[in-house]
Amino acid sequence: MTLGPAGPATALAPVLAAVRAIGWRAVVLDLDGVGDKAAFMDRCARVLDLPDYFGRNWDALADCLTDLSWAAPARGRLLVVTGWQGYADAAPRDWDIAQEVFADAVAHWRGGETELQVLLALGQGPSPSGAAETE
Repeated sequence: MTLGPAGPATALAPVLAAVRAIGWRAVVLDLDGVGDKAAFMDRCARVLDLPDYFGRNWDALADCLTDLSWAAPARGRLLVVTGWQGYADAAPRDWDIAQEVFADAVAHWRGGETELQVLLALGQGPSPSGAAETE
């Protein structure tokens, strides 16, 4: 998919609509403006609507992504990460860990009744405020 001047939010709209049409929950995690682990965890907590007990550390994020009992039921889940390049540049070690957490969560749910997929979108995030598109 080539992202035009309107950016990922517009380019992703048909993908998000198709995913939602088959009963999956789709969330866009925009990391634009995130420069450190604390901001990454705060953004995840807000956009993913993580439970109050989320400890804002890597183990807690992994736990929340592999035990979705706190989340509304869905046939599957798609997490699209946009605007991640700035975070990857600012905190490369933390970005590597984030990718490992995402990959482990995807592997955990693979082949089960409810799958989780994580996509890293190329291009800039949909907004500097970290707005998410969810349903």
